[in-house]
Amino acid sequence: MASRVLITGGAGFIGSRLANRFADAGFDVTVLDALIAQVHGDDPESSPLVASLHDAVTLIRGSVCSFDDLRRAAKDAEIVVHMAAETGTGQSMYEIDRYTQANVGGTAKLLQVLAEDGGTARRIVVASSRSIYGEGAYRTADGRLVYPPHRADADMARGDFEVYLPDGQAVASVPTTEDATLHPSSVYGITKHAQEALVMTVAPTLGIEPVTLRYQNVYGPGQSLTNPYTGILSIFSTLIRQGKEINIFEDGEESRDFVYIDDVVDATFLAATKDGVGGAVLNVGSGVGTTVHEVVAALFEAFGRSVPTRVSGNYRLGDIRHNVADTTRLRERLGFVPSVSFTEGVRRFVEWVDGEPIGGDAYSSSLREMASRNLLK
Repeated sequence: MASRVLITGGAGFIGSRLANRFADAGFDVTVLDALIAQVHGDDPESSPLVASLHDAVTLIRGSVCSFDDLRRAAKDAEIVVHMAAETGTGQSMYEIDRYTQANVGGTAKLLQVLAEDGGTARRIVVASSRSIYGEGAYRTADGRLVYPPHRADADMARGDFEVYLPDGQAVASVPTTEDATLHPSSVYGITKHAQEALVMTVAPTLGIEPVTLRYQNVYGPGQSLTNPYTGILSIFSTLIRQGKEINIFEDGEESRDFVYIDDVVDATFLAATKDGVGGAVLNVGSGVGTTVHEVVAALFEAFGRSVPTRVSGNYRLGDIRHNVADTTRLRERLGFVPSVSFTEGVRRFVEWVDGEPIGGDAYSSSLREMASRNLLK
């Protein structure tokens, strides 16, 4: 009899591909997803992500904030991959209750249901985020490893976007390990920290092996091109196709660790199925930092065209300067090394984007909303 898998949020960008991966491997897969309009559009049940689900996948439209929905979805599940969450660093800073109820409350309800289930589940994988690190790891000039506080609004207002220690000492970004000090700088990051803490604390008491995956910036075909909180690759791609100017925040030298969707799905599948990884906390990233300027250049190259760009000096409160994952533990515990380079991943992404409808202007609306709440400067 095939092992039963529950994927919460399994009709989303990552979850839908993961559900298909499990189904192709012969697992009995159930997806619980609220199918919210921000992710799936105005007709969610007909969205491309829902349509992409394998025929063998059972989709339950429901919420992790509902005990009834969770009990129905989790019945007899042996593996649980908990991906359901409200996502978006900026939006979380003013949709505070919604993010907390869904991300923290939903995780608590899921664990409560598993506690009542009678011991069917044997492993739970929780999708966490690089956002829990805040600024992450840096080194001082004399070689000390430090974890700086959040950047000061006053510094950024005068165009200084670098990271400093409280005494004013400049520091240099280095890859962040899973043992780093955790100090998230957004409501989203706080909720992801709470999610993983709940799972890692409660699951062992239920006889369930927990695994935490701290995803970096995931991108690739299937990513929403209309959700303004989904990431700069989608946002910039839409602006390029519309022939509009790209506003580059800060000085364009801020960097992120971009990891391709197929690599994320492979790592997550291994985390859910591989023996001997219970209790692991793993970064899932490429281990390579890419600046915003480099993102723009890669997109122009892949599209074969460009649009005007403007380095505006705008910045968002809660954003970090740099983040690159140390992926040593991912390799050692899962035997996994991401295989898709950023250049190749962007090429595949743009090839897919060019076949999709050109979206509207939700991004501009989201910026106006943040500015009205004094979160965008």
